[in-house]
Amino acid sequence: MRISYNWLKQFIKTDWTPEQTGELLTDLGLEVEGIETFQSVKGGLEGIVVGEVLTCIKHPNADKLKLTTVSIGTDEPLQIVCGAPNVAVGQKVPVATIGTTLYTPEGESWTIKKGKIRGEESHGMICAEDELGLGSSHDGILVLDDKHKVGTLVADVFEVENDQVFEIGLTPNRADAMSHWGTARDLRAGLVQKDISLELITPSVSAFHVDNRTLKIDVDVKNKELAPRYCGVTISGIKVKESPLWLQNRLKAIGLKPLNNIVDATNYVLHELGQPLHAFDANKITGNKIEVKTVKAGTKFTTLDEVEHELHEDDLMICDAEKPMCIAGVFGGIHSGITETTTSIFLESAYFNPVSIRKTAKRHGLNTDASFRFERGIDPNITEYALKRAALLIMEIAGGEVTSDIVDFYPKKFEDFHVRLSFDNAKKLIGEEIPKETIKSILTSLEIKVNNVTETGLGLTVPAYRNDVLREADVIEEILRVYGYNNIKNTEKLNASISSTSRFDDHKVQNVAGNQLAAQGFFEIMANSLTSPSYVNLSDQLKEEHNVNILNPLSNDLSALRQSLLFSGLEAVSYNINRKRNDLKLFEFGKTYHVYNNTREEFKHLTLFVTGNKNNEHWGHTSQKSDFFFMKGTISALLERLGISRFKEKPIKNDLISEGLTLELGKIKLVDFGLVKKPVLKHFDISQEVLFADFNWDSILDLVKHNKISFKSIPKHPEVRRDFALLVNENITFESIYDLAKQTEKRLLKSINLFDVYQGKNLPEGKKSYAVSFTLQDENNTLKDKQIDKIMQSLQHNFETQLGAELR
Repeated sequence: MRISYNWLKQFIKTDWTPEQTGELLTDLGLEVEGIETFQSVKGGLEGIVVGEVLTCIKHPNADKLKLTTVSIGTDEPLQIVCGAPNVAVGQKVPVATIGTTLYTPEGESWTIKKGKIRGEESHGMICAEDELGLGSSHDGILVLDDKHKVGTLVADVFEVENDQVFEIGLTPNRADAMSHWGTARDLRAGLVQKDISLELITPSVSAFHVDNRTLKIDVDVKNKELAPRYCGVTISGIKVKESPLWLQNRLKAIGLKPLNNIVDATNYVLHELGQPLHAFDANKITGNKIEVKTVKAGTKFTTLDEVEHELHEDDLMICDAEKPMCIAGVFGGIHSGITETTTSIFLESAYFNPVSIRKTAKRHGLNTDASFRFERGIDPNITEYALKRAALLIMEIAGGEVTSDIVDFYPKKFEDFHVRLSFDNAKKLIGEEIPKETIKSILTSLEIKVNNVTETGLGLTVPAYRNDVLREADVIEEILRVYGYNNIKNTEKLNASISSTSRFDDHKVQNVAGNQLAAQGFFEIMANSLTSPSYVNLSDQLKEEHNVNILNPLSNDLSALRQSLLFSGLEAVSYNINRKRNDLKLFEFGKTYHVYNNTREEFKHLTLFVTGNKNNEHWGHTSQKSDFFFMKGTISALLERLGISRFKEKPIKNDLISEGLTLELGKIKLVDFGLVKKPVLKHFDISQEVLFADFNWDSILDLVKHNKISFKSIPKHPEVRRDFALLVNENITFESIYDLAKQTEKRLLKSINLFDVYQGKNLPEGKKSYAVSFTLQDENNTLKDKQIDKIMQSLQHNFETQLGAELR
């Protein structure tokens, strides 16, 4: 939310600097995220004064230039060379003096310097309106009215606005502060606590009166639950044109583009008082009747931005006798808006149900200044006052007269809230006792009425516009924020409770895994759980009917919860590769979401993405590409770190992955991993190989919780290594050799390692050679050669008889 300081000071006459005011607003809970300087004309016309052309002759050395002398109120007139065809003696003109900075329409700056033009000195510049930023014309110099005194600052002539604008990060509960008036109320309360008592000045509407009753428009509110209050009045004889400069500057300062005096007036009151208003062209209201109602589902309606919407049966609409004219509280229609030919209007001011407005705005993807306020809850008792204020402003800048009585549909008045405050509870929640008189002063400054006072507490009435202050705790929060969090002393004693948690808690296991991966050079990513529903079409195993769709999506590309972490991860891979980050090792903890038989389910996963080289380029070693075995080693190391071992491998059954494996422990699937298929990579514009691993994290957590840790002393006796070079059929895996060796010798065989594989020249066709090392160790005695030889002979025999292996 943007708040103009000049505008704010119309409500409260403070002489504080913007920085001081911003600091106080932040302390009050209206966090000022930044203060920007606004100038209605870039540069503020600094250094530019009113001059009078005293002489004007042809330049002696140029046909199209004039040599002038111009008085700017100093002792000596300035000689200025001017190329404008319309310069003449006696004119009052804007003069940019030496050192003045001017700006091009593109915002680039340049400085006026003393110089010579075709041999004649020039001590300034007579400016055109585009050179000053006051228009787009460059046909000639800007000629000013003769009434202006020589030497007057041109900034004063054109009422240049210099302002400071606060960017306030408003929390959703502070609907009361969504205006300059609301911000001024809070500022006044803060100043009171600093012993600065200032009057809160509100616009007067005492001049409002009905001129005649020549244009009556009937109002019929058919749905009082969705429109608890609805006001309107007609104004005739207006002239639609540009708004006065002061009004345009106010709107520009807060980032709004002026349109015309009628629309600008409603926007001005919206940001002044926090009450949205809407003006309808009265001549376009069929039957001189307004109906506030819902319409048939599927009705087509085109908004002011020329976008056609299909209405929902719960959308509240402002209609005439035949058709919808406006989505209530959200956006006006194209066929009832204000145009240059509009001469009479119906001005609307209303309070709409916040939940209804929020649902309608989200349903149609519309977010306007009006819906932003309505859906948070505005002041229901300011409706008529804001209508009168807007009507007077419109007549001030557009002419016209009030031609009907005010229609005010308000069948059930919103009542103020009654709250009982206990001093003891206030002390308990705040942590410090605030003087009772200070509490009463704070509440009074916030327009919270103190009805009765006792030794134990206060009886209070909270105004209806503070819809976030309904409980005693809310009142205490208001006291604390105005009193100042900074004024509460820190206690010298810190109390903390120690909780007993399991080392197998999800986040602890996740930290162990994350630290392991980070130590191996992986970076953690956090992708959006919202994704494109079309991604399921990349796989036959994912079904569109299993998508969990979002009711109010931000866009079509973010309209479903993901069924797989692969696609969001590939988006991150593609993003990095497109920015020359080709060597990636990424991991993500996340969830997938599914609908099965009308039941929503979610599952936890850990995914790994590896592509490019293992390590960065370095003079000490050659680059080595990340491959299947690097990924497998990373996965195995991680599972062993979590205490999961002796898992089985089998070929993967996944249409998104090729050349992959599934790791299982019993019937529990732990991991799927392998190369992402090229058609999938092509969809994400990725041309290099990507290795992907998907851990079933829910299953892993269950296994980890049942792990038992055993301890044993470090062996005192040496280990022995023996090697075999085995010639085997090419379909024999190392896993089969490993399992057979473990079955042959369970006690003394400590480790088995494959350190070389050869297949090719000098070997029979269909054969390959495995070089395998076996480490033996007895923890109680030193092994003797006879024991070792016996074990190796048993291993050889079993390899030969069960696997058909031969020793080379």
